[in-house]
Amino acid sequence: MFGTVSANCTVVPDAVPSDAGIAGAGVLLSSTITASLAIILSASLIIQDSLRPAQSPSVIRRKLLSGYSDQQIIVGIGIQSVGLVKAASLVPYHFFLIWMLSLLSMATHNATLLTLVHDFRRDWVLRWLRQVLMFVNLGLSCVYGVFVLQSKIRGLPNTLPIGCAWVLDKEASSVGGLDYVGTIVVIAGNCVVFGLATWYLHSRQQRFYRAIQMIGLVLMAAIAIGAIARAYLLSQAFGSPDVALSDQGEKSWSFGQLLSMLMLFLPVVSVIEIMRGEIAVAPPVEDDEKPFFETRLVDNPRVINQV
Repeated sequence: MFGTVSANCTVVPDAVPSDAGIAGAGVLLSSTITASLAIILSASLIIQDSLRPAQSPSVIRRKLLSGYSDQQIIVGIGIQSVGLVKAASLVPYHFFLIWMLSLLSMATHNATLLTLVHDFRRDWVLRWLRQVLMFVNLGLSCVYGVFVLQSKIRGLPNTLPIGCAWVLDKEASSVGGLDYVGTIVVIAGNCVVFGLATWYLHSRQQRFYRAIQMIGLVLMAAIAIGAIARAYLLSQAFGSPDVALSDQGEKSWSFGQLLSMLMLFLPVVSVIEIMRGEIAVAPPVEDDEKPFFETRLVDNPRVINQV
């Protein structure tokens, strides 16, 4: 399963090499900064819409937030896919960090969904494409949870590849029930959040709209903070890993680390183009303005340079 056949499960090494592409300082910092900016922007837009509902929508902030939203959902799917392909070589330490980063990306995307739901409804094709990406992200996250749970059940040594969790026959004797319950709760919570996000994205008549936004944003911020804290405390770059690493590679700044930080500036390019008048962005649509599967065309979209 996912390359477990080629995994070496007979020799338990004393230490494993680091992987800066997963747990490097630049990777963790870029994920943290992206999540923080997205949640702050979401909160500012929700507060503005609540206090000044008649005020024109802020196109610049919405466009920037949309860029970070797309970036997070793609990064979450990408990093989980790579992790599964490398299941025959990744140890539980790196596998768990990938899971935490995927939870962070999911929470960030859902926080932006709360704010930009009317923007996503402008085109039903793009809306359903986002729905498919959300489902793929959920499926990968559940697979990761099953891997983590299986490694705990089998008592997998922390220096063996995560793929060996499906090969070992013994069961753990020292892992407490809290580990099992916590992992199952996270998997179930992901499914519940996905269901609520799907309803929120497609529902035509939403009751208690503002309350759902506020409560949902607080919940997603709490999930993001928890995932960030767990990843930082466990990482070599900022905390204490639970496995012996043979080098200090996750603390050094390589090309990949700098590239992760530079990716933060990609959504800013679109914002500059909007401010220069080179891109016209249509305002968000309201509920029941159009049929469910009809794309709304704006003849003369206005660019609102309101930050």
